[in-house]
Order: sequence, then structure tokens, then C-alpha cells
Amino acid sequence: MKLLTVMFSYLLLLGLYTPPSLSDSPPLQDMCPMAPQGERKLFMNGYLCKHPSTILASDFKTLLLNHARKLDNVVRSSANIVTAAEFPGLNTLGMSMARTDIDPYGLVLPHSHPRASEMMFVHDGRVLAGFFDTTGKLFQKRLCKGDVFIFPRGLVHFIMNYGFRLATTFSVLNSQNPGVVGITHAMFAPDSDVVEGLVARMMKFREMEISDNKTTDFPWT
Repeated sequence: MKLLTVMFSYLLLLGLYTPPSLSDSPPLQDMCPMAPQGERKLFMNGYLCKHPSTILASDFKTLLLNHARKLDNVVRSSANIVTAAEFPGLNTLGMSMARTDIDPYGLVLPHSHPRASEMMFVHDGRVLAGFFDTTGKLFQKRLCKGDVFIFPRGLVHFIMNYGFRLATTFSVLNSQNPGVVGITHAMFAPDSDVVEGLVARMMKFREMEISDNKTTDFPWT
């Protein structure tokens, strides 16, 4: 009985001292741009900081989201996530950024970010965005320029162009390394018949009518 009491007290303390935040741990100093590869002397969960005397304003600027990537692929889209590995100024700040460009009748295939939620802003065009909860229910909305949509952490989500011209979105994710788990690309080649079949079936979403407060099951057939 005494052992059970000790174990219960231990578990209670663990629960009380678990950080409530779902984003990365807060920084312990004003800034911490990632140190260049040659300056890293050990492996750690994250990146070493540059010496404060070597920090530059350029560490906090990036041009990586200025332009769209190539769209000549089976899904007619491109997605570019910029993390602390590419943008040193993001190190320890608990965030990353992404740009997505989608041609008409293009889409971003279902995927998830295991370490981050995503807040997406529609910069131009019209898109259909949606995610699935753990019961398989679909939550989706048609979005126009200026609209914002949230993809909860770890849930499978997708985006497709709902208009007749290029659509561009920008996102902020609350982890400096959110990770990407591609549901189809993890098992099949990007140009396989399986991926092409999934693209065709997902295009059914364009014709689905879902009111603001309703959900629906995924139309696999």
C-alpha cells in the first residue's frame, strides 16, 4: 500500500510539472541563431547557438519564401517549409514557416506535422482546406484571399485549389522543426498509379457541400 502511495504521488508530481505549452520550449536568452556546421561539436535536440558576438541582422532574414517552386508534377503544387535548419534566426523561437503554391485543379496531398499545429493564411486565390480528426471525420472550408485556417497538431490535412488561377498560401507552424509525414509518399512513388488515383478521388471534395457547423465522412468510393 505504501508503495502504491509513493507511485501515485510521483505520477501526480509529473502531471503538475509537465509544461502546458504545445510549442517548443521557450528560449533562455534574447536570441540564438543556429551555429554554422563547423562550429557544432556535439549532437543535441535542436541546434547550438552562435556566439553572441557573431550574430548578424542577416541571421533574421530569409529569401526562401520569395518564389514558388516548380509546379510541373502530378499534383500541380509545391510546398516549401523553412525551419531553423534553413533559417538560423528561428532557432529556439519555436516556429517555422511555409509557402504553398497550387495550380488550378492542383492539391497538396494528405499529410501531417507530428510536432506542430499550422496556421495558414491565403495570400492569393481560392483554396479548399480540410483536416481529419482521429475518428475519420472531415472538417473543411472554402477559403478566399485574406482568410485564415488552422490545422491542429498531428492531424492529417490537405489543401486544393478551388479557383481558376494560381493560389498561394503562407503558414506559420509552432515548432522550429514540425516534421512532415506524407501519407502517400511514405509508401508510393510520387508518380505512381496509387497517387494519381488518390488525386482523382480527392477532387470529389470540390463538389462536396458542407455547412459551417457540419462534418462528413471521407468519400473513398
